[in-house]
Amino acid sequence: MESNGQDGPDDSSLRPVSSLRSHFENMGKGPVQPLQASQSSPTRNQSPSPKPPPIPDTRPSRSVNLPPENGKPKPANLLATPVQHHSVQLAAPPPLSPKPIKPPAVLIEPPQSPPRAKPFPVLQGETNTLLNPDPSKSPITPINSSPRSFKIPSRPNTPILEPGRSPRLAAINQPPSPPPPRRSAELRREREARASPPIPPPINRAEKPANRLSRLIDNAPKLELSPQIAEQRSPFNSPPNSSPDNDEPPVLPTRPARPTPQKTVSRTNTIPAGFDPPPVHHTIASIRRDHDANGIVRTPLAPPPVEDRPVLPARPQTIMDPAPPRIPANHTMKPPPRPPRPAVSTAVVATESPDSAQPKRVVSTPTTQFAPPPTRPHGRSMTIGSGSDRAPIEFHEPLRRPGPANTESYHAEPPVSATTGHTQLVSQFPDATKVNRRPPFIKQGVHEIYTKYDTRIFDVCGQFVCTTGHLTRVWSLLDGEQVMSFAHGEGVKATAVAFKPTADVQDEGTRLWIGNNIGEIVEADVINQNIVGNKTGAHGRYEIVKIFRHFNEMWTLDEGGTLHVWGPDGDGVPNLGPSPHQTYRLPKAHTFSMIVGEELWHAAGKEIRIFTPTASGRNQLQVLMRPLVTEGAGEVTSGALIKSQPGKVFFGHNDGKVSIYSQKDCVCLSVLSVSSYKINSLTGVGDYIWAAFNTGKICVYDITESPWVIKKDWQAHNNPVVKIIADPASFYKLDRSQVVSLGADNILKSWDGLLQDDYLENEMKSLDTQYCKFEDLKLMAMTWNAGASTPNSLRYSESDATFMQNLLRSSDSPDILIFGFQELVDLEDKTATAKRLFKPKKKDASDQEKMSHQYRDWRDFLIRCLDDYMPADHLYHLLHTATLVGLFTCIFVKSTIHTRIRNISSAEIKRGMGGLHGNKGAIIVRFMVDDTSLCFINCHLAAGQSGASQRHNDIAAIMESSVLPVERDPSVRVDSYVGGGDGTMILDHELCLLNGDLNYRIDTMSRDTVVIAVKQHNLTKLLERDQLLVARRRNPAFKLRAFDESPIEFPPTYKYDVGTDNYDTSEKKRSPAWCDRLLHRGFGRIQQLEYRRHEVRVSDHRPVSGRFTFTVKSISPKKRTLAWADCQQRFENLREKEAKEEKLHYLTGVIGYDVETSTKLIRERAMKKDHRSGSQPF
Repeated sequence: MESNGQDGPDDSSLRPVSSLRSHFENMGKGPVQPLQASQSSPTRNQSPSPKPPPIPDTRPSRSVNLPPENGKPKPANLLATPVQHHSVQLAAPPPLSPKPIKPPAVLIEPPQSPPRAKPFPVLQGETNTLLNPDPSKSPITPINSSPRSFKIPSRPNTPILEPGRSPRLAAINQPPSPPPPRRSAELRREREARASPPIPPPINRAEKPANRLSRLIDNAPKLELSPQIAEQRSPFNSPPNSSPDNDEPPVLPTRPARPTPQKTVSRTNTIPAGFDPPPVHHTIASIRRDHDANGIVRTPLAPPPVEDRPVLPARPQTIMDPAPPRIPANHTMKPPPRPPRPAVSTAVVATESPDSAQPKRVVSTPTTQFAPPPTRPHGRSMTIGSGSDRAPIEFHEPLRRPGPANTESYHAEPPVSATTGHTQLVSQFPDATKVNRRPPFIKQGVHEIYTKYDTRIFDVCGQFVCTTGHLTRVWSLLDGEQVMSFAHGEGVKATAVAFKPTADVQDEGTRLWIGNNIGEIVEADVINQNIVGNKTGAHGRYEIVKIFRHFNEMWTLDEGGTLHVWGPDGDGVPNLGPSPHQTYRLPKAHTFSMIVGEELWHAAGKEIRIFTPTASGRNQLQVLMRPLVTEGAGEVTSGALIKSQPGKVFFGHNDGKVSIYSQKDCVCLSVLSVSSYKINSLTGVGDYIWAAFNTGKICVYDITESPWVIKKDWQAHNNPVVKIIADPASFYKLDRSQVVSLGADNILKSWDGLLQDDYLENEMKSLDTQYCKFEDLKLMAMTWNAGASTPNSLRYSESDATFMQNLLRSSDSPDILIFGFQELVDLEDKTATAKRLFKPKKKDASDQEKMSHQYRDWRDFLIRCLDDYMPADHLYHLLHTATLVGLFTCIFVKSTIHTRIRNISSAEIKRGMGGLHGNKGAIIVRFMVDDTSLCFINCHLAAGQSGASQRHNDIAAIMESSVLPVERDPSVRVDSYVGGGDGTMILDHELCLLNGDLNYRIDTMSRDTVVIAVKQHNLTKLLERDQLLVARRRNPAFKLRAFDESPIEFPPTYKYDVGTDNYDTSEKKRSPAWCDRLLHRGFGRIQQLEYRRHEVRVSDHRPVSGRFTFTVKSISPKKRTLAWADCQQRFENLREKEAKEEKLHYLTGVIGYDVETSTKLIRERAMKKDHRSGSQPF
């Protein structure tokens, strides 16, 4: 007998398990009726003897299970044939023939049975009658006529696809045979692949299953048979359900269990009377799998009733997990928009109708029940916007069914690159030329509060600041006294704190909400110094990581991602008595979050998500489908809003970068690198943004300039700054602007948010033309690494002998002469170095005794040269000399300005051997000319091609050392020094000149390449690799970025063979470099006229000289007094303007009043203040 090649070892057809089950359910109900050739195939009979179990064919295509319009499988050529009914009986089986037509009584399948590969011809002309039983014989209860129990084992081996078979040819002339147990599930996946797009979007399952089934029943007639066979799904799936007599359900592949168990879906709909049960529909199987995955054991199906059962339509296989059934359906829901992508349309396919508009947020109603964690619907990141014409078909977002919205949980989608498209990558670092280092101490109240315990969390409102940890303490910022203190108990630690809103705005700052590590919230009364309420287990046992105040609501967030929204009660303020109004589920791994308008911007590592939690639950929680990620920036650590920059959100990152996002369309506008250190906290004050760093410093940036300008940079704490807060209530409560910072040193510090001292200093300098007279002085500076040579060494060569003569005669008789030498002693002489290091110095020795003969020889030589080569009518005085191991600074001034010079002082900074030896270091000399401070630095930095980092450290140590005498007069500080300095540091002076052997080399080029470029006069190529210039461009912390240098137009000055013009040909063959440099800093009051080198061959370095014009000033005291009064009045006007704006912003943006009410409150408070001040006795 012929077969279709899809039978078992007994040549019985392999039928779906559901058909086999229905066959056994109807056994013994009546005799088998003989059928015509035009009818369905005869029912299979009992095999007369036990036979080996059939070897199933595991090919994924079989037409007997293709779903027709009514959802039940039929042969392919009988889809339009009228159905005839028949009865099923086991009493009179057909006679035995070579073509077996009955399955064995017990089907046992070996675990690893190979498929039978023998092909059989396909016969035509017979019909299958297994699907057409007698309607009068509807099964009520399953009847098993076999003496042995029947059980379908799960298939352990992988199905194998046999090639060469047509997937749409039906075996219509053969009796049906039992299929392998897993075939129906495989065919269900094929039907799902044909009936739906491969990758559907997440579908919410928040409503009850019965409601979903009812809608599916209504759409049942719309199903059509798809002719194509999709083989994109994996062949693995769970088998269909077995008969009700099974002792236990088959083993199913499981997914991770959901935290909330779901109720078993009711199966009340039945199949039409007169038909055996068809294979379980894939939608029902999906629901079963979802419930099995959630930990609910599937029980055997009850015997189906007689009533009809409509067929369910096809639904995509990838379905999101069901949400809690309490979430009602919302048929108007649409998906949130995706962040825009570059050059790709960002429109999302409408989910309702073709002409429906896509809103930014979708209305839905969340509940207070936790939602299960979401699953990722697709493993790949979509690189083209969904809905775009250029997107692959598998990435097009299909139309979604209207369904309930689960706003409790977020959808984990692939992150969106935020640095493409609209992002501007700013390569320029902030301008540090006008940085001010004066700490902005608060003018009223206390500046420092020692908390006296380990705390990392605080909040401030008006005069009160609260710190918390194992202890909670409240301090007064007016007098520094402790107002309240209490402990939380053993093992309990407060992890979040915020001031609670009050019914009366005058009482703001008197109530606190404190969250701890066991999920409890405590409410404290500051005035009465007691605990007024608590909510035990408000967050289970999860640690509360953040408490937000949003108008008259309080939001609490724990480490598990649960967000409670506590709305106002009848008294208009939130309370801990009732349960939270809404509960949402946010991502875990929270690193930073802040409220922006009505939205919560939540950062977890590098990913930023935006949510809209509300007490009413009318908004969809998630704004974007995918998180935002800023490429090129580290993890988000902080954020801030700037009042003068509406619509922009600023985020700080752990790699020192600041990213700026648009609040409207959620795109990254720009990314700036402001520092090389971690940003711990950001806050906005007026037009400035304050950044607190891991180094303990706080910087203030003026973001209105491009690039940003560093206004202030000071060491606020000795340890890292933990957090910095600009108090929005300070103007309304205290009539001042205060910014409070907490350091890891457990010290609270209060700063002046208006930067009053800086404002007055800058205003005075901008008006200096009104009270100052200016004069230009000529200056000549020379730097030379002499290589232990002496003045006598210059006599051996004619060109060397005329070096000093040519230098002085071409200097145009300057007013000030600066000579800076390096290595006047042999630094490689170990004996001399040991003597200098260990020989004690005389404390009362004169300069003559302190100076060795090498320095005296050069000093005397310079004096003789000035007498010989300078004009006779120009008399020069030796102003100062200073020495350090090998370093020598000698300064001469004209007699015409000698009497105008005062406050001469010098200092030395050792950098050799870890700061112990002076073979590397600097000499600093400063003095005043009239009312202008001048500072001259002669330095010798670390050597070596790879020593750039050490040289950077040397420069930083030199610039940041406070080694000069302090200026005590505040008015002199304002007039003669800059940057808020007191004269102790180099950068405090108005005019600075730095010379020396800086030892910066040329990077990433071989010596031969450099030599060839020098011979070809291709200096531009070499200067692009100069370490000093590269550091100025790329390193924001490089201290020489504040200095200027004229363009270099001469060849490298290092390293030559002594006595020749050849670059180093010794064994080391050092690469040429511009080691000898002249740099200046004068805020536009230094002009460099010349920058050149000189050909002196007595050393391996060439001398470098430059001519400058220094502009100095003299102050008129009377005019200065008038200018100071004018600046004071300008600041008062500014303060009043800022106070009005900040008070209005506090009442509208923090408290939540409207503008009219806020204006009225401000006016009433001002009247009360004027009344109190007017009633005071004189």
